[in-house]
Amino acid sequence: NESVADNVSLPLEIVKMPRGLRESKINEALKAVDLYEKRKNRAKDLSGGQKQRLAIARAIVGSPQIIFADEPTGNLDSETGAKVEELLFNYNKQEGATLIIVTHDVDLAKKCDYQILIKDGKIKGSNIPKEGKSGR
Repeated sequence: NESVADNVSLPLEIVKMPRGLRESKINEALKAVDLYEKRKNRAKDLSGGQKQRLAIARAIVGSPQIIFADEPTGNLDSETGAKVEELLFNYNKQEGATLIIVTHDVDLAKKCDYQILIKDGKIKGSNIPKEGKSGR
């Protein structure tokens, strides 16, 4: 029966962030995923797309440098999926964070800087430059 805000708060509680600072970070994360107006609602009552955005808010609330996203658009309609993609890529650009996305969605994979193709548990291809040749 936890609220949306309580759900997003969990990573900050784990690191024992003071409540005052925690509240502002929670509100910022919820605004980023357009769920601020739902902050007092029960998390379990959200729609599928809202729950996906809630998971992103929970992921970004602690300002991580790496986000692992497993099928972030897999169960969403195309409009909601596009919003989730935009949220992730905006976070990537604004925060300089690394995104590691696992997906079966070829269009989503094409939007990523690098792709690794895995089939039957084996790496079948990648567009990652060989060490020393990327210029990065």
